Amino acid sequence: MVIVLMLAAAAAQPSPEALRLGRQMAESGTLASLLPMIQQKETEELVAEQKDLSDADRTQLRATAKRVYDAGRDRLMSAEAEAYARRLSVPDLRVAVAFQTSGAGQRVRAAMPAIIGDTMQRIGTMDFKGDVRAAYCKETGKLCAK
Repeated sequence: MVIVLMLAAAAAQPSPEALRLGRQMAESGTLASLLPMIQQKETEELVAEQKDLSDADRTQLRATAKRVYDAGRDRLMSAEAEAYARRLSVPDLRVAVAFQTSGAGQRVRAAMPAIIGDTMQRIGTMDFKGDVRAAYCKETGKLCAK
């Protein structure tokens, strides 16, 4: 029984090739293309909130933010790589990486932040829970705002 459990645990671990390909997918994916924008925005908001810091302190705060970002980004990319490796076969990962690293794939990645920005701008504010409450209220007369 112990041998069966050990074999099952070993089978659940992605292969080194799957992890390598997963990392390539993560590094060339949507999250990787959005993270720098998020980091820049969050860092500058944080710096702007600190009215009492000198220019040197602001520079140090930005450097600290960059170190924290780099560490967090690495954790995210590793987690995403493992998720790809667990969910997709090695042959599928090879095909996906080939696209992601192709000229077209690189152009898609480069355009993704603007595409997401344009999408969010076109749809405006969305409040899923509020919209559900409003629809439910209209249908049932319940959960209506008072």
